[in-house]
Amino acid sequence: MKIKQTRNTLSDTYLDAVKIRQIVFVKGQGVPASLEIDQNEAYCLHFVLYDDNGRAAATCRILPNQEHTQATLQRMAVLDTYRGQGLGKILLEDVLSFCKQQGFQKVTLHAQLTARGFYDKMNFLPIGEIFEEAGIQHITMEKTL
Repeated sequence: MKIKQTRNTLSDTYLDAVKIRQIVFVKGQGVPASLEIDQNEAYCLHFVLYDDNGRAAATCRILPNQEHTQATLQRMAVLDTYRGQGLGKILLEDVLSFCKQQGFQKVTLHAQLTARGFYDKMNFLPIGEIFEEAGIQHITMEKTL
């Protein structure tokens, strides 16, 4: 397995991230394509986990705040055929390690309620109330690094 990262929205790594997001969010969950690709794409660092055969399997992105003290984890997705293999955990651990190395003090995210247990196990704490985003129920969660 290999994890690549990019800020270049013309790179193959970025295009792999978008493909995964389109399959998981747009096709799989009915998120409007107009919401999936947003104005923050170029400001984010995009991560893609590749399997041992070089196929893109999972992705997420981080959006740093202006002070570079906090990162927002977004667009975490694992393709169906790779679920249950621990790839989401591997990717998230790598991203959290990267964030800590970069000096971020906190990582926040909007967890779909169906994924809340995953983030609970990764020691994220819920903040606030349940809300709807793209027609899906979410809760804000955070982790201090």
